[in-house]
Amino acid sequence: MDFETLLIERHAYVAVLTLNRPANNAVSYTMLQEIDKALNELSADSDVRALVITGTGEKSFCAGMDVMDAINHPDVGDVGRALWTRVDLFEKPTFAAINGHALGGGCELALACHFRYMADNAKAKIGCPEVNLGIIPGWGGTQRMTRLLGRSRALDLMLNCKRLDPREALSIGLVDGVFAPEELLPKVMEMAAALSEKAPLAVRAAIQSSTAFEFKGMDEGLKTEAATSKVCSSSKDAIEGFTAFMQKRKPEFKGE
Repeated sequence: MDFETLLIERHAYVAVLTLNRPANNAVSYTMLQEIDKALNELSADSDVRALVITGTGEKSFCAGMDVMDAINHPDVGDVGRALWTRVDLFEKPTFAAINGHALGGGCELALACHFRYMADNAKAKIGCPEVNLGIIPGWGGTQRMTRLLGRSRALDLMLNCKRLDPREALSIGLVDGVFAPEELLPKVMEMAAALSEKAPLAVRAAIQSSTAFEFKGMDEGLKTEAATSKVCSSSKDAIEGFTAFMQKRKPEFKGE
């Protein structure tokens, strides 16, 4: 499928979704629609076992919503919030390779991913400074930043409109690691590739169970864990995993 605002590449079992609206990769309404279509495609593709999201160029991962474009789309808040939640609910491992600024909706997109890594560039900033515009992070940022950092730290960042450099973001746990700019995507791809070699059913089950806890609490999380554990235990991948362990070799998982 061809896209106007995105690039999609596949490297073995890892898909790379690149936001492609130079120079800042600001989110247009068209981009939201295309990301939704891309997620449909990548979710249904059994050959895709991990997803990396990044941005074109070195300046910005994503500078947030294109304000001029948003004026023409009064439902953009609802659409963006639902779409970033869909990223949060994605059942394959998602990595944000934050190659530059991640502000507003761009930061919120990174927060929706399972893992976040940032280029070690002191000029790059990450944060949700919407209060400076008289609005709030409306694509799930108030929730996901609080989930990740705790209420007081999240409110400090949002209310004071702080923009953190990569090292500051790493120090408080907003990102999981920083790499030299030229090493960012190769390192993230390496981690995504390593996860893509794990048993797909087990990886999905762990994500589903963790997500059920986050969204519905421990009771529902435990129910999901029990149900998905039964599926994994009776799978061909489980037989392969135990067989490979006994034979002291690397398992070859098929997702069956």
